[in-house]
Amino acid sequence: MKIFKTAIIGLLLSATMGCEDYLDLQPISEETSSNAYDTASQIEAALVGAYESFQSSEYYVWDNVLLQDVRSDNCYAGGDNPEIFQYDYIDIAPTHSRLFTHWSNLYNAISKANLVIERVDGINDPLLTEERRNQIKGEAIFLRSYHYFTLVKLWGGVPLITNTITSTEAASVNIPRASIEAVYAQITTDLELAATLLPDVYGNDASVNKARATAGAAHALAAKAYAQQPSPDYDAVLAHIEAVESSSANYTLIPYDQLFNGNNYNNAESIIEVQYLGGNEGNYGPQLLLPPSVSGDSWRKFVTPSVDLINAFDAEGDTVRKNASVLFESVQWVDEFWENTQGATIPFSYKWKNASGFASADNTYLIRYGDIVLLKAEALNETNQLQAAINEVNKIRTRVQLPDLTNAQSSSQQVLRQSILKERRLELFQEGQRWDDLARNNALVATMNALVEVDLRTGNTVDYNMTEAKKLLPIPQQELDRNPALVQNPL
Repeated sequence: MKIFKTAIIGLLLSATMGCEDYLDLQPISEETSSNAYDTASQIEAALVGAYESFQSSEYYVWDNVLLQDVRSDNCYAGGDNPEIFQYDYIDIAPTHSRLFTHWSNLYNAISKANLVIERVDGINDPLLTEERRNQIKGEAIFLRSYHYFTLVKLWGGVPLITNTITSTEAASVNIPRASIEAVYAQITTDLELAATLLPDVYGNDASVNKARATAGAAHALAAKAYAQQPSPDYDAVLAHIEAVESSSANYTLIPYDQLFNGNNYNNAESIIEVQYLGGNEGNYGPQLLLPPSVSGDSWRKFVTPSVDLINAFDAEGDTVRKNASVLFESVQWVDEFWENTQGATIPFSYKWKNASGFASADNTYLIRYGDIVLLKAEALNETNQLQAAINEVNKIRTRVQLPDLTNAQSSSQQVLRQSILKERRLELFQEGQRWDDLARNNALVATMNALVEVDLRTGNTVDYNMTEAKKLLPIPQQELDRNPALVQNPL
C-alpha cells in the first residue's frame, strides 16, 4: 500500500510556504547527509514524513482498536487470527509478533520527529520564517509526545530517546527503561512547550487544520496525559481544557451521527485526525470489520461488539450512539458469542462507514472535543466540583437525546465517577479509549473478572483471569534480545 500522502504534502507545504516550486520535492532518500536538511523544503518534507507514521504504523490504523476495545469488554476478536484472539483473552506472550511491530514502528516515528526537532534550528534559508520554524518545531514535539503517550500507556516505563541515534556503540543503543513518571514528565513538559509554539489554526482549510498539530491539539493531549499519569494532576487537566475551549479554532460538539456518517470529517468537533485519500493512499481498517453488505465480501470480520456492550447501550436507551456505532446483519458464519448457528444476526463495529476494498477514505479521529468534554467532567468530579461535572456530562447526553443524569447516577463522587466511565464507554466505543479509561479508573481487574461472556459452543463463561500484571503489555522478546539493558514487565 502506498502510504506517503502526496496530497497532504501539498496541503502542508502550500499552506505554509505559498510557493509552487516547493511542491516538486526530491525524495529524502536521494539527499546526502551533508545536504539533506539545508532548506525550508527539505525540513518540511521531513516533517511530512513524521506525520506519515500515523498511517504507516499498524497501531494507529486499527491495532489501537484491538488493544483498547477487543482487549477490554467492548468487543470480541472475531475473524480467525490467533494473535488477535490472544488480545481478546488477555493472554499475550512476549513473542507475540504484533508487539514488536508496534514497538519498532512507534520508535521509528519518534526518530523521525527527533530528526526534525534537531535539524530545524540549523536551517539557514530566508524562505523559512521564524514563525514557521517555531511551528515546525512545535509540530514535531507534539508528534513525539503523542507516540510516547502511546508507548507509556501500552508498556509503562520505556526508553526515553529524545535525539537521533547516530552510533552503533552499545552505550548509544542499549538504553534502559525510564520510569513511568519520567516518561509522563517528558510528555507533559514537551506539550507545554509545543502549545506555545503552535497556532490555533493554519488558515481557513479544515483539512489542513485537522491534519496538523495545533495549540488546541497540544493542550488536549496534555490534558489527557495529566489525567492518565500515575498521580493525576486534575488542576492541570482543567487548565489545558480551558485553553482548548478558548481556542480560536472554536471546537464544538456536532450531531453525533454527523461524526460517523463517513462524509463529514475535519468537522468542528475534530481536534486532530489521520487523513486518508482513498485509493492507493487509503485506510485498510474498515474492510477488516465492516459487514458483508458494506464490504462486499463474505469472510468473517474482526472487532465484533460484545453482548455486554450492546446491553450497555440498551440499558441506557442510547439508540442514537448505538445506531451510529453498530450495524446488525445476518451472516453465513457461526458466531460463538451471539448465536452458535449459521445465519444468525450479529453486530458489527460501524463507526467507519466505507470499506472501499482496503482503500477507504475514512479518517480516524486522534482527539475530538467530545472526549475532552467528558475528560473535563472527570476532572471536575475529581476536584469535588460535582455539579459542574454533571453539567458537562449532560452536554454529551443532550446531543444524543438522553435525559440528564438522575440523582441516582450522580449522588456522590464515586457514583458520578462510574457514570462518567459508562458515558465514555458509549461515547467512545471503537475509538481506542476503553482500556485506558478502565486503567485510569483502576477498574481493569474488577471489570474484566466480573465480565460474563458465554461461549455458546461450550456453554462456559470465558475466564479472562485478569491480573494487575496484565494491565501492561510484555516487552517484545525481540527487543529484549537486542537490548540487554531492558527489563521485562511482570508477566
